[in-house]
Amino acid sequence: MGADSKSPIAALLKGTPLDKSGQIRRTDLQQLLTIVVKDTLSEAELQRALDAVDTQNTGMVNIEAFLAWVYGGGLGGECIPWIDNIILTGDSYKISHWKQYPPGTEYVYSYFESRGCDRKGWDSVCFFGLQYFLKRYMVGKVVTQAKIDEAEKLYAIHFGDGITENKTLFYREGWQYILDKHDGKLPVHIKAVPEGMVIPNKTVLFTMVNTDPKCYWLTNFLETLLVQVWYPMTVCTNSRMQKLSIQKYLEETGNEDWSIPGGSVFKLHDFGFRGVSSVESAAVGGAGHLVNFLGTDTVAAMVCATNFYGAGIASGHSIPASEHSTITSWGPEGEVDAMRNMLNAYPTGLVACVSDSFNIWTACKEYWGTQLKDQIKGRINDTQFGRLVVRPDSGDPAETCTKIIGILLEQFKEDVTTTKTGHKLLPPYIRVIQGDGVDYETIPQILESLKNAGYAADNIVFGSGGALLQKVNRDTFKCAFKCSEITVNGTSREVFKDPITDSGKASKKGRLTLQPAGDAAAAGYTDADKYMPRQGEAGVAGGTGFLHYTPDGQYVTICSGKGDASKDILVDVFKDGVLLKDWKLDEIRARADVPNGPFSQK
Repeated sequence: MGADSKSPIAALLKGTPLDKSGQIRRTDLQQLLTIVVKDTLSEAELQRALDAVDTQNTGMVNIEAFLAWVYGGGLGGECIPWIDNIILTGDSYKISHWKQYPPGTEYVYSYFESRGCDRKGWDSVCFFGLQYFLKRYMVGKVVTQAKIDEAEKLYAIHFGDGITENKTLFYREGWQYILDKHDGKLPVHIKAVPEGMVIPNKTVLFTMVNTDPKCYWLTNFLETLLVQVWYPMTVCTNSRMQKLSIQKYLEETGNEDWSIPGGSVFKLHDFGFRGVSSVESAAVGGAGHLVNFLGTDTVAAMVCATNFYGAGIASGHSIPASEHSTITSWGPEGEVDAMRNMLNAYPTGLVACVSDSFNIWTACKEYWGTQLKDQIKGRINDTQFGRLVVRPDSGDPAETCTKIIGILLEQFKEDVTTTKTGHKLLPPYIRVIQGDGVDYETIPQILESLKNAGYAADNIVFGSGGALLQKVNRDTFKCAFKCSEITVNGTSREVFKDPITDSGKASKKGRLTLQPAGDAAAAGYTDADKYMPRQGEAGVAGGTGFLHYTPDGQYVTICSGKGDASKDILVDVFKDGVLLKDWKLDEIRARADVPNGPFSQK
């Protein structure tokens, strides 16, 4: 039947005793549909259709809404809210794991770490983002009767064969126990390194263990959700590594102003909202960028920083800027008028204008550098400060930026200055922003080209989109969550993996603490206690030793429960549904800042 059948069908239904003031009993509709679609829909699919239009399980279905759902017309033309259900945040196979642990299992203790990085020289990670997931999904009563019922229905269908449901895998009793015994709060304890801490790879970042022996299965069920911290952590580190590059070239080309708004704090602008996989990715990934910089066009990131990290209303900042549609709509002959309009529309403060719509060289020399020159220079006077930011958006980034800055230096040469290192610096009323092809590799290439040409790094700022927020994955830092200890019938034992085909996936053993390296020697441990991986196929599985030192010798992960909990760098952050530590963005920024960075200035 086509969509045009909806109205007559509705009319027919409303003309029968089944009609109850525009609604129909769910049981009546189910019987009717069983007859009409018995050869095309399974029982499971039929239940799914009824659930879609009776979400509150009232027993009554709106006729118009049901037919709209059938014919793809939506439910009343309203947005469909996403309602969180912690029971539906795990990988499917996690549902079956409660049956797989040894009989008598009481506690499962696991940890999260970066096992390395696939980018050369990235030997440390800036930890960030766990608090978002805790506050967003785990704090308070997150298990309810409705959520248990919803999960039971979904998993029965999901693990069925498309015709017959399978109700044997979902551990309803376990989730019901959490609701009844713990009022729907998750009985787990999490410790983590302080957010914003820069820590070498191959170091424990957080640990988790269940606090109720009947919920041993919960620890690793939560792996799916919490391992997603890889994303904000990786974006934050990606952003920070680019900050280090920018700082380096600012220093090498004579920058002397490091306090906000100078230095590097506005040198990398987040253009990534449209380039990520979801609004949530933009929010939490963009917040990771705000740990290092103040420039962003990703509004969701500021909302995240405010709601989950106690930031001010505007934890990031932006300026009015054009896009190609607003410039090209004036036509090729009207481009200079479009540019003049930008200066007139925003006569004070900073304004950015894309300038490569037709001929970037003409735009810089003839338009900005000649016809509009006096208007640009007039943006700064005794009562106001203003700046034009010229944006190229095509061509080889290093070559294009170097040539553009060269043209602008010549056109505005009467106000050009020289830094203490002898590099030329544009007047304060004009700068350049490069927003095309910008990532952790091209930024140093562009800045090296400028330095070699005798131009200061302070002439340019950068915008980065997908390369900042999207061109990363879990394997960038080889993130993993592994069980390292299990308690069975009151007896604890170490758990580990050590694949003979990949020594890089060997995991740590037992209870873990992260401590300053000097603590190991102070405790009487020697080189004989250092971890040594398995030596060949005949070697000891899991290796020997329990001291995992960081390559820089600054920290040590002490395994096998041999560490000193009173000296543990890991902080209690969550226990039994309660957030124990609430990190603020300001303190995270200070902890993550680079030497001589903007958030370290006195």
